[in-house]
Amino acid sequence: MHKEILLVEDNPDDVELTRLAFDEAKIANRLVVMGDGAEALDYLFARGRYSDRDPNDLPSIVLLDLNLPKVDGREVLQAIRAHEPTRTLPVVVLTTSTEPFDVEASYALGVNSYIQKPVDFEQFVWAVKQVGLYWLVLNHPRNP
Repeated sequence: MHKEILLVEDNPDDVELTRLAFDEAKIANRLVVMGDGAEALDYLFARGRYSDRDPNDLPSIVLLDLNLPKVDGREVLQAIRAHEPTRTLPVVVLTTSTEPFDVEASYALGVNSYIQKPVDFEQFVWAVKQVGLYWLVLNHPRNP
């Protein structure tokens, strides 16, 4: 069974484009979408409305936008890396920001990869496909 992909994204258009890209790439993993950072952390740590979820059943990868409502992506990344069970969870920042500060801060907080979302539809689909293929097909994750 394929593990799920956690997409933390507040823009519905980017969510839909990501779904289309994974469909085109024939990536069978279920896409779970969280619209803000607080909801993503509740999901990952099985808190609040996700308290019935098994906290050990982690996604294959987290695709994380930086500019999120409630809790921003940097704080989400920091919380993921501070928690032992999620410390090695692959996290890819997928954002519109090209600010050097955001890139450096993300890597300092332990992101695995930082990708700027292309504005062009075809390029966005291509980029998301590449992320999926690399992290879900080619990459060999550590065994916990």
